[in-house]
Amino acid sequence: MLRVFSVAYWAFIGITCVVFFAGAVVVWLVTLPFDRRRVVLHLYSSAWASFYVYVNPLWRLRISGRDRLPWHGAAVLVANHASLVDILVLFALFRPFKWVSKQEIFKVPLIGWNMRLNDYVPLVRGSGASVRRMMEHCDRLLAAGSPVMIFPEGRRTTDGSLQPFKNGSFELAVRHQVPLIPVAVHGTRAALPRHGLILRDHINARVQVLPPLNPADFPDVDALRDAARQSIADALAGD
Repeated sequence: MLRVFSVAYWAFIGITCVVFFAGAVVVWLVTLPFDRRRVVLHLYSSAWASFYVYVNPLWRLRISGRDRLPWHGAAVLVANHASLVDILVLFALFRPFKWVSKQEIFKVPLIGWNMRLNDYVPLVRGSGASVRRMMEHCDRLLAAGSPVMIFPEGRRTTDGSLQPFKNGSFELAVRHQVPLIPVAVHGTRAALPRHGLILRDHINARVQVLPPLNPADFPDVDALRDAARQSIADALAGD
């Protein structure tokens, strides 16, 4: 039964993405002259992505701490990464930010095209040149007042445990002296296997925005990184 439902659900996403992308192009064209940070387009994209969470009868989502995220001003957001579903539920935060995502996603028709319209940040894992371009892109976004969202583990966990964090997002927060905001994502790993698209049984996902960390309160990048990882680990410990 789940196999049949999964096929129908992904087909529904594929069909409706055409309509949503057409709407995104209209929003982009209309707002381009006055919305340089593309906030309106991102909020439209947030509605597009979270729509697929709320229409799925197998999924329930709760969000806490959303008021800790800025409407205005730069910040670096870091979240744990356990499933493709993480992206959908983090969009449901409905706050302006720019994604850092692997470049392969930008090549996906409609979804990837929308990511480019939003000025999200592509990254090729394992490529030093791509990492440098990513950091430069994030520098420009933060300087313009746009928060960025990064998965500091670099890839999805294979066993559910929190992986080591890479330094890039924390270097950005220190260099720009902007808040570093940890975000704990609960329950999404149960929604999908790491390989494959057959949905699993009911899940109760939760996105928990944790207290911001001020880079000025830490002696170096490593200390900030470790504090953010510990914050997320403590939040996940009750799962």
